[in-house]
Amino acid sequence: MLQTEPIIQPATRAKIDWLSLAESLGKEFAVKEVEADEGDLFVADNIARLKSSGLTAAGVPIELGGGGASFSDLCAVLRILGRYSSSTALVFSMHAHQVAIPTWRWQHQNAPVEGLLKRVAMEQITLVSSGGSDWLESGGTAIKVEGGFLVTARKAFASGALSGNLLMTSAVYQDPEQGATVLHFAVPLNAAGVAIEPTWKAMGMRGSGSHDVVLSNVFVPDAAIALRRERGKWHFIFHLISMVAIPLIYSVYLGVAEAARDRAIQLAMKRRTDEHLCYMVGGLDNELMAAKLALQHMISTAEVSQPGFETTNETMTGRTLVAEAVLSVADLAMEIAGGSAFYRHLGLEKLFRDLQGVRYHPLRQEAQRQLSGQLALGWDMSCL
Repeated sequence: MLQTEPIIQPATRAKIDWLSLAESLGKEFAVKEVEADEGDLFVADNIARLKSSGLTAAGVPIELGGGGASFSDLCAVLRILGRYSSSTALVFSMHAHQVAIPTWRWQHQNAPVEGLLKRVAMEQITLVSSGGSDWLESGGTAIKVEGGFLVTARKAFASGALSGNLLMTSAVYQDPEQGATVLHFAVPLNAAGVAIEPTWKAMGMRGSGSHDVVLSNVFVPDAAIALRRERGKWHFIFHLISMVAIPLIYSVYLGVAEAARDRAIQLAMKRRTDEHLCYMVGGLDNELMAAKLALQHMISTAEVSQPGFETTNETMTGRTLVAEAVLSVADLAMEIAGGSAFYRHLGLEKLFRDLQGVRYHPLRQEAQRQLSGQLALGWDMSCL
C-alpha cells in the first residue's frame, strides 16, 4: 500500500529543502517507474505522492498558499526526479510549467490568476497541458452558443491526464469579424463530454500516461476564456510559455541523461578498460557538460528576461543544444556499455528510449533554426 503523509501546510512550505525532498521521493519512485515501463502503466502512485508531499504546490507563491519554490529550484527538482523516474518527472514538468506561467503573470503583471493558483495550493489540483500538440495553430473547433462555446477537439500527448484535474488547452473559433481566433481556457477533466482515450503505447516515457483527451461538444462558458489570439501568429503568451516551460521540461531530460551516463559507466567498469573506452567516456562527459551549460543558460535567461522574440530565441536555441547533447549521451552510453546495453533488465535500454522524447517538444530544431535565422537577418517579426 502506498505510504502517504499529510499535505504540507502553507506556513511550513517555505522551510522545505525541495532538492532533498526530490532526492528522497525519487528513490521511492524508481520501483514504480520500472513497473510502469514494463506494463504500459501510468505512474499514478508516484503522482499521488507528489501531491501528498507538497511538491505539486511548490511553485505557487507563499502569499497564495504555496511553497514559494524558486524557478531554479523547480528545474533542479525535475532534474533530480528525472534521474530516478523519467515518466513521473515528465508529468510533473507539465503541471509545473502550467503553474509557473500564471505565477510569472501574477508577479510581473498583477494578472488576476489568484483563483487558479490558490486551488493548486489548497485543493492540490493538478494541471494537464495540451500546448505541445497545439502550439501556435491550436486544434479543434469552438462554436459560439448562448453564454459560451461548444468545443470539439482531440488533444494528443496529454501527459498525466489520468490523474489531472484541469486541462489547460485551446480551440479555434471562426470569429465573423476577426477570422480564425484561438481561444485559451481550462476544462475540468471530469466535465461532460470529456473522455480520455488510452492511446499511449509508446517507445519511451511509457509511464507518463500521455493519452489523447477527446472533447465532444464540451461547454466552455464565456467567463472561462482566458485569452483570445490570432491563429498561427506569435503572441506574448507563447513567448512566456517558451521562456518558462522549456527549461522546466528539458531539466527532466538532463536528469535522464545523467542516469544513463552513470548506468553506462557502472556496466563498463565490469569489463576490462582500455584507452578507447576512456576516450568514449570522456566524450560522453563532454556532451553531458554541453547539456548542463545550455540548460543553465536557459534557466538564467528565464530568471532575468522579459518574454519576447529575443528571449524565445535564446531559450529555443538552448533547447536544441540540450536535445543534441543528451541524444549524443544516449548513443555513447550504449556504445560504452557494449552489448549488455541491449538487455532490458540492465536498465540502460529504457533510459535510451526515454531520452528520445527530447526530440519532439517545440520548437523542433528546424523551426528553431528558422526563427534564429529570421532574427539574425533582421526580418520583420511582427508578421510572424
